[in-house]
Amino acid sequence: MRAHLGDQLVIESPTTGGAKRDGEIVGLHHADGTPPYDVRWSDTDEVTLVFPGPDAHIHHLEHEQPGTTHETWPGTAGAESVSVAGAPTGTRNPGDIGRRVGTERRRRGLSLEEAARRARMSPRYLSYLEEQPADPTMPALLRLADALGTSATALLGGGMDLPPGQGYALLHPQLRDLSTDECRALLSTHGIGRVAVSASDGRPAVVPVNYDVVDDAIVFRTAPDSMAAAAAETEVAFEVDHVDEALSQGWSVLAVGRASIVTEPEAVRRLVQLAHSTPWAGGERAIWVSIRPTSLTGRRITPAGQ
Repeated sequence: MRAHLGDQLVIESPTTGGAKRDGEIVGLHHADGTPPYDVRWSDTDEVTLVFPGPDAHIHHLEHEQPGTTHETWPGTAGAESVSVAGAPTGTRNPGDIGRRVGTERRRRGLSLEEAARRARMSPRYLSYLEEQPADPTMPALLRLADALGTSATALLGGGMDLPPGQGYALLHPQLRDLSTDECRALLSTHGIGRVAVSASDGRPAVVPVNYDVVDDAIVFRTAPDSMAAAAAETEVAFEVDHVDEALSQGWSVLAVGRASIVTEPEAVRRLVQLAHSTPWAGGERAIWVSIRPTSLTGRRITPAGQ
């Protein structure tokens, strides 16, 4: 049995004349379209993980060509035509998961279709997930988290007040060094990182900041009397990382270089125009600090052989 996203799964009743059940396949677990599937049932609108039995067959609704036949399990009758249950209509009322998914998708600059393709699920189901309260299966949530570059825990909103990394370690972890190009790619264009500085009393400190990357320089805004302002005109370390609690994987990038205050008016105007967001801490933070890395290193933890 093989299926495409959007195909219809039909479960025949074991009794003659009994009611059958059908639903849309909204998630694939194998690239070749073999079971199991995430199915959104037309009678309940719930999504469940399904391992089809001998009473099930596929109706290739969206990919069917003239002259093709329906695929069935041995011993079942030919597939009947069934109607696709559309996504519920009405007022947009996304649940917590849908809001997080939609926010992450837009933050990554992904269209609904591209995000659905990466997560191997139906664009219609992803649209429903973002617009209505939904409870996706864990496999679907993991695929969606991977497609959006985040974690299932983050999409669920769990562990927000706990330090990351409390899950079990991989059975066979692999720790490898990242190339300079990989480090640059992971720094991306903006995010939240940590800058290590020496405070005015000489004590070391690590300060989280909202940063942007402009012309290969790491830049952030701060206030004149802030701890981060102590980074100016000194050599500092800047670190950014990502932890996937669900998969016990992660990476970190460390940049080392001299920090300086941006004072040239045209350069300041350009940074303001290119900034992706304002500092989360709020307040008046008009000073721009620039770190041009002289060293860029990183490491990634993955399963062995990946």
